[in-house]
Amino acid sequence: MVIYKVYLDMTLVMPSLKRFKLKEYNSNFPIVFVEANSPDDACFKAIYSLVSILLKQDDSVHIRILCRQIKHDIRIIKVRAE
Repeated sequence: MVIYKVYLDMTLVMPSLKRFKLKEYNSNFPIVFVEANSPDDACFKAIYSLVSILLKQDDSVHIRILCRQIKHDIRIIKVRAE
């Protein structure tokens, strides 16, 4: 497995995520390190990790719907193998 550096653009979703503790995702342009087999897998794991942070804090139906919506609004800028 390779460690990938995933650059994200979360400017569209940050206003709806203000009440959560987002850890490494706490900026408009976070950089996340992910261990994966391929760049596609790294992108999936980066988004899945954010969704799991949100669902651990609040597992209501409203948050599940929010997670489905924000997956389409987060833009992956670049993926690099480190």
